[in-house]
Amino acid sequence: MVHHKRNLLSAALASAIALTATGVQAQNAETNENPQAVDLDTVTVTGIRRGIESAISVKRDATSIVEAISAEDIGKLPDVSIAESIARLPGLAAQRVAGRAQVISVRGLSPDFATTTLNGREMVSTGDNRSVEFDQYPSELISGVTVYKTPDAGLVGQGLSGTLDMQTVRPLSYNDRVVAVSGRYQKNSLGEAGGVDPYGNRFNVSYIDQFADRTIGLAIGYSHSDMAKQENQVGLYEPWEAVGDGWRPGVDAGTFYSNGIKALRRTGNAKRDGVMATLQFRPGNGWTSTLDGFYTKAKEHDTANQFEVGLGDYNGGYGRLDVTDVTVNDNGSFVSGTANNVYPLVRGMYNYREDEVKALGWNNEFNVGEVRLVADVSWSKTERDETNLENNLQLLPAPQLDSVILNYGGGGDFAQLNPGLDYSDYTRLYLANTIYGSGYGKTPHVDDELKGYKLVASFPAPEALGWFSDIDVGVNYAEREKNKSQPEGNITLGAQGVTTIAPELQYGQVDLRFAGVGYIPSWNVPEAVARYMVFNPTTAESYLIPKQWSVEEQITTSWIRANIDAEIGSVAVRGNVGVQAQSVDQSSASNYWDGSQPVGSQVIPIEKGKSYTDYLPSMNLAFELPAEQTVRFALARQVARPRVDELRASMEFGVDTSTGKPGASGGNAELDPWSANSIDLSYEKYFGTKAYVAAAVFYKDLRTYIYTEKRDGYDFTEQVENWLAANGQTLPDDVEVEMTGFYTAPVNGKGGSMRGAELTASLPLDMFTDALRGFGIVASASFNDSNITIPPDPGTTSSVGSDPIMLPGLSKRVYNFTAYYENNGFEVRLNQRKRSDFIGEIGNFAGNRTLRYVEGEDVLDAQVSYSFGDGSALSGLSLYLQGSNLTNSKYHTYAETKDRPLETIEWGKSWQVGLSYRF
Repeated sequence: MVHHKRNLLSAALASAIALTATGVQAQNAETNENPQAVDLDTVTVTGIRRGIESAISVKRDATSIVEAISAEDIGKLPDVSIAESIARLPGLAAQRVAGRAQVISVRGLSPDFATTTLNGREMVSTGDNRSVEFDQYPSELISGVTVYKTPDAGLVGQGLSGTLDMQTVRPLSYNDRVVAVSGRYQKNSLGEAGGVDPYGNRFNVSYIDQFADRTIGLAIGYSHSDMAKQENQVGLYEPWEAVGDGWRPGVDAGTFYSNGIKALRRTGNAKRDGVMATLQFRPGNGWTSTLDGFYTKAKEHDTANQFEVGLGDYNGGYGRLDVTDVTVNDNGSFVSGTANNVYPLVRGMYNYREDEVKALGWNNEFNVGEVRLVADVSWSKTERDETNLENNLQLLPAPQLDSVILNYGGGGDFAQLNPGLDYSDYTRLYLANTIYGSGYGKTPHVDDELKGYKLVASFPAPEALGWFSDIDVGVNYAEREKNKSQPEGNITLGAQGVTTIAPELQYGQVDLRFAGVGYIPSWNVPEAVARYMVFNPTTAESYLIPKQWSVEEQITTSWIRANIDAEIGSVAVRGNVGVQAQSVDQSSASNYWDGSQPVGSQVIPIEKGKSYTDYLPSMNLAFELPAEQTVRFALARQVARPRVDELRASMEFGVDTSTGKPGASGGNAELDPWSANSIDLSYEKYFGTKAYVAAAVFYKDLRTYIYTEKRDGYDFTEQVENWLAANGQTLPDDVEVEMTGFYTAPVNGKGGSMRGAELTASLPLDMFTDALRGFGIVASASFNDSNITIPPDPGTTSSVGSDPIMLPGLSKRVYNFTAYYENNGFEVRLNQRKRSDFIGEIGNFAGNRTLRYVEGEDVLDAQVSYSFGDGSALSGLSLYLQGSNLTNSKYHTYAETKDRPLETIEWGKSWQVGLSYRF
């Protein structure tokens, strides 16, 4: 049994569940004695309550264990993306990127283990992997979200931890025409800097209508956002390592020490435009045809205006580092001191990113007698283009050595670095070949395309199968191709040589006093590169060859599902039992570099792949007990496809000519998926659609896991034969080259188990007393644990160490609490999201993913709104005041222990005022 600490919220939830469950019989007795009692299901509600009750209905009626958000709920908090709304659901947690919730963990597993669908169709992603970046999906264009925590055989594209299905509106589900517009104006508390003001705006409009005696329905939505990006950050170099004797003069051997530190103010802008359209045709009950499209385009740019100090005993050759007044804590970590003889830089790090997501789907439902047929065709594609540029400036004439006072003991606040010289005057800072060079740049490109074809038939079950009401059989075929290229190159000085940056390219000073630095200049980095520098990115360098790859998948999913609608005595039973077969053909094409080959033959193509079939049985049972109580039980075999970037065939290959042993590192196109057996049990007590309490437990036995390891015995026959053709004549006579060797790559290995418990309560407080009419709470507490530890990818050991680590994405405790008040159009809502420490995934400068220990977060959002009633001349108008991250919760990462900080990031508070009007 797993023992967890119980905080106030989890104790309160447990008490609420116990109190409501024990009060059931008394409530039912009173209702039976008084036939005039109010039927909770017939109460008409609006606003917050309407959204909550719609979501409760989805959860109650589902045969699987699900969580849901309805259209009325989305947008009621200042949700920059749909991820903000999803992260408030029980058992789910978000990781913030650039201040926005971007990726979602389900039940303590990383985003790799969940899949995302739009209207039931799996979606492409703008990243290197499968996990969707939710900030590409405007919350205003989504009508609902259902999170399936347990799968069934007919759920295509299911994930191992969960499946998140986003839905757009169906116009024939509306009774009347709806026209709605809204606009919001935003301000960030960090203020203006680097030529970027703190203001932003959001605007959206939607139109829903029905024509031709309600046989045709049309829905169109448009959403626009233009948001400022503002960030303060202090970052230390990784790794924190124990220095040797004399490595860093003044620092004792064995002290854990970081070789550099930077302070920056990031400024920029994020624009996003999204369009949704749905056309429905229903000439009669026998046929419904639905054509829907979704399109978003996002453009982001930002510049990190940063002051940076290398502390690794290299200052350009002007003597050695000298660290004085050193303080080391009891854990052996460097805390403070003065770094003398350092040569700081002022840097401009520019990033531009453009994403485009397109999706089309055509669904047809036919009713032929008692048989229901569904045919669905879908297509989605995304493209991502990036440009990363840097400028490096330093004081001249060289050397301009400085003494910088360091203090990392901020107790959760920013580490401090206080230089002795002034770096605020741009006329004294020069673009030059600094100790970090003059600059480096990248222009990555990713495209991802997915085509799907589905056919489903549902028909009544034979009477001999008394428990089963109907049977579904279906097949889905999907083709996916993902390509990545990453041109890179040095940014060198142009013909003019060393130069300052002209006044017309200057944005003004940025304030780094939060880190103790003072002021530094900021400037237009891409214009400076265009005017003063030469940048010709290429993919032809030897170290860049493996960074270009493509992955293809053909997946045929077939299933049979028997739906249960029966009774055991007086207990009604709903659910399903079935099996899904996934037949996968995966392949990858790339190249590797063999420098020993003749010029013109050094780039050698490589293709790898694998085919396999997985069989996934599943069962969901929902027992309907008296007094609106439901007990759910589920069993399933689940899989999650490997990360796309881990399926790449690319490698870096070589042969040790002294031993004849070949070796390489790279991807693995022959990976099997993650696989698990899962069991779920849930108790739910409902009060109509007005309220519910729930307690759930789950257990997953991960039969396999994917690790990056160095293993011997890999078959390099093809590569060795190519190598021998060019080098066989020059080998020493006593050296025989082997055909197998060491390969460092993702591999399938042993898994382990994870378990968890979830408590949830959604309660309007007038259930207890009329004095609290209009007040309510929605609260959840989730507890996760796992015995799985994984060896870290060699590329991440600099931040998480070399010892086995816990599962990425796993927070052992996740809490969500919403309190609201609603009365006569006036609404107030507070929401708090809290999660414990976890290992998060970020992208590093090399364009690869890396892992970091992330401190737990506590984010508070709020909203006040007023909607004018039907009797008012302003009927249909709503006014909003919203605030996000009201406690200015920072984002902290660290290296193994919290006294070794890596990043501290502040995104500030955001305020929004706005209005909406519904015709």
